[in-house]
Order: sequence, then C-alpha cells, then structure tokens
Amino acid sequence: MGALLGKMNSPLACGSVTQIITGRKRKRENSESSDDVSNTLSRSMNTPKKKKLLTTTQYIYQALYKEQLNSDITVLALGKTWRLHKVYLCQSSYFASMFGGSWRETNQDFVNIEIVDPKITINAMETVFGSLYLDEVVIEPKDVTSVLATATLFQLDELINRCAEVMIETVNAETSINYYEAACEYGVHSVKKSAFQWLLLNLLSFLQKHPRWLQQVNTELMTALVSSPDLFVVQTEFTLYLLLRQWLILKLFPDYEQMGGERPDFLKYFSSVEDNIPFLQTARGRRYDQPFRKLRIQYLINHPLDLDVILNDRLIPRSWLYNPIIQQWHSMLKIDHSVDSGPQESDSNVFLETCLRCGRILQEQGFQKWRWTGFNFGLDLILITDARTLSIKRHQRPEYERLLSMQTKRQFLLRITIASLNDQRQAKHTQTTDIQCLSLEKNQETTLIFMDQELTYPLYISVNLLVVSPNKIKRESTPSVPTEVNLPTDNVNENHSEPKSISESNLFSSS
Repeated sequence: MGALLGKMNSPLACGSVTQIITGRKRKRENSESSDDVSNTLSRSMNTPKKKKLLTTTQYIYQALYKEQLNSDITVLALGKTWRLHKVYLCQSSYFASMFGGSWRETNQDFVNIEIVDPKITINAMETVFGSLYLDEVVIEPKDVTSVLATATLFQLDELINRCAEVMIETVNAETSINYYEAACEYGVHSVKKSAFQWLLLNLLSFLQKHPRWLQQVNTELMTALVSSPDLFVVQTEFTLYLLLRQWLILKLFPDYEQMGGERPDFLKYFSSVEDNIPFLQTARGRRYDQPFRKLRIQYLINHPLDLDVILNDRLIPRSWLYNPIIQQWHSMLKIDHSVDSGPQESDSNVFLETCLRCGRILQEQGFQKWRWTGFNFGLDLILITDARTLSIKRHQRPEYERLLSMQTKRQFLLRITIASLNDQRQAKHTQTTDIQCLSLEKNQETTLIFMDQELTYPLYISVNLLVVSPNKIKRESTPSVPTEVNLPTDNVNENHSEPKSISESNLFSSS
C-alpha cells in the first residue's frame, strides 16, 4: 500500500489510477517514441546529401595559379611577374616550342616576354594565364579584343574560338568596327564576316544618324562596304553618295561634332577648296577617293536634281560621269528601237556588279505600296506589301504612255532580301530570293516572295534590280575626259544652295 501511495504522490504521475497501477501508458509511450526515432533515422540515413566539394580544377587554380605553389617558371611581361608551371604553360604552342626545343629558355626558370601589341593588357594576360588552369573561362565583352590578342600571341586555339563566340554574340553599334578590325588583324574569319554583315545592314539605316560611329569606319572598310552588292541601301544609290560626303567631312574634321558654330558648311565646302579642281583630285582628297570610285554612278544620274547636287559639290571628277552617261544613252536607244527588251538570265556576278541597289524600312504590318523615283528606262515599277507577301507591278497609265516603254513585255532581273533585327541590330532572321528573271506585261502584277513567319516588324527590305542589259563599257578602259567636258551645267548657279532632290527629301512616292 505504501508503494502505491508513493506512485500517486509522484510529480510524474499522470493518467488514470489503472494506468498508474499497471504502468501500461509509459510503456506504450516509450514504444511509440522509439518507432518514430527509428523512422526518422532511417529516412535521414537514406536521403542523399548534396554538398559541393572544391573540384580538382578549382583546387589547381587556387593552389597553383593564385597561391603560386610549386612554381617552376617565372614569366615577366608588361612589368608584372607570374610564377607559373611549365606543364600548364605547354598547353600553349608558344610555350611548348619554347620549353621543348633547343632554345635558351628551355632549361631556365625565368622568361621575359616583350609585348609589342598595344591591345595586350595585364588584365588580358591574367585571364589567359588563368585559363590554362581552368576548364572554363569568363570573358567580358569589353575585354574580349585584348584577350583575343593575347590568346593569338600564345597560340591558344581553343581560347581564340571562345573569344570569337563572345564577339559574334555581341556585335553591335559600339563593337562592330572594333571587332572587324581585330578580326582582320588576328585572322578570325567568322568574326570578320559577322561584323561585316552587321555593317552592311546598318551603314545607311543607323550609322548615318550617328556620326561618332560613322567616323570610325576607315577607308578600306568603307570601300568594301560600298562595293558590296549585299549592302542594304535605304532609299536609293544617291543616299549612299550623301553618306560618303558626310563620312568624308568627319574624316577631314575629326572634331566636327564639337566644333559648333565653327563647323564648315559641308554643302559648300568641297566646291570652295580649290577652283576648277574636284576635291577627290586634290592632294588632300585622293586618299579618300576609293569608296567614291565604288559608287554605281550610272544610278546617281537618274534624276536632274541629284545630278545638280553632284555637279555643284565638285567632289567627284566630271570625267567619272562620262562613261555612265554614254551607257545610259546607249541603253535608251536600244530600248527605243526594240533591240533590248530587258536583260536575259546571266551570270550572277555580272548581275551583282551592275544592278541598282535600293531599299526601304517597313515600320509596321499593313498594305503599303511605293516606287523609287528617278529615270528607270520607261518602267514604272511599284512594290506592294500586303500581309505576308511582297509583289511588284508594272504600272502603265494611258496619260503617261509617252514617257513609258511601249513594249508589250519588259524583262528585268531582281533579287529581294528581307531582314528582321534584334535589340543589338543583328539580323535575327533573313530571307533572300534567288535572282529572278521576270517578264511583265503592262499593268501586270506578280508576287515576289512569301515572307517567313519568323520575320517581325520593322522589316528591312533590300532590292537588287537590273532593268536593261549590262553594258560592256567600263570607265577604266576609257581615257580621262577633261574637266571642261560639255556636261549639262548651264543652269548651275555658283551661289546655289543645295537643292533638295527627290532622293534626299521624298525618296518614296506612294501610288
């Protein structure tokens, strides 16, 4: 009885008297607790725990490169020393040759590298040496040309390829010219092609509006761009002449944008430099004449106001106009006498070298139609967009028939390229037709292209067009004509302010 009373008075006692007497509750509670613990332990022991260890590569980078442990070679470059390891340096053909041959440095533990390339920096050297100890590399776009220069010096092909990938992904207004020049210097053809394609697409649609980038284009690159049949010429060939005139002023006056009221009037500048001498024939102008020589002059003389501008500028020598004018007259006579009904299918190189380049930017989807103004050998060609199609029509109205070709059918060659751009103004999708040979009757319309669904607005449309058979007369094969050759200049006023031609002010005429 005393034992029972002791249990009842215990502070740990709980539950009914029966439970206290039998002791069954505590036994059951202890049993359940053990099961729970067992289950918890079982789950814990059978659940994998993911813990990131310091990888071998990270250990090597930290211990051997950052802490420079067990270094067996010291490299001095750009005034900084790196304590490195020959076994890792020999991933570079440059160092493998140095340490594996009969060179003086083979058995030395110190190497002094003379750096002559100004693009190579200490930061780039850090990145390149560090990459030899890692299986991945982080390259900032702002440093990529320096890293490329350093990787090229040390002949690290894999790193050069990684630099090329970064450059291709980041071609834009800020980098395109720098990347192009670096690609030319270091022989990275994929980057050169990508940067050149960006410039072909954006030279007239973007760089013309941003002088600081237009000014960076050197003469050799500008010559290549102007001569390319793939150049997206927004509006007409005459727009390209206006861009070159602007580019030339920026080259002659590098501080032009900061000159304010002291800026020269580039509309009159060239005609006032030296009397009776076209600027491109002066000592100062000759170094810039190559891009102008690549202009397709036969398409610069298709409107009287355009021709007036060229003659008043006195930038291009008049002798350059002689053969194109002869070509125009010859073609007109052949068409008028039905000798030439249009170009036949011909060699693509001939077409691309002689075609008219013109284009337009379509800002939004919807029905639109336009023509490029100027003399077009009796063809009034209208381009029409509707939904996802682009068509062309030979427009022939009776009241204008005396000005238009009377041939029942006129044949011409044409190629269309349409591009959509991303936020870096790279072509995210491009669609190009083959060179098409079209034969249209009066007022006949035909579809040129069904646009891919991947094309998004705004659309950049480039047209290569040839409406007469290519003329075999070449400017280079004809003797120079004196500057006083009899050209239509009687109505040109010396004090004339530059007229606004159709090509400058209202290049697109809606029908």
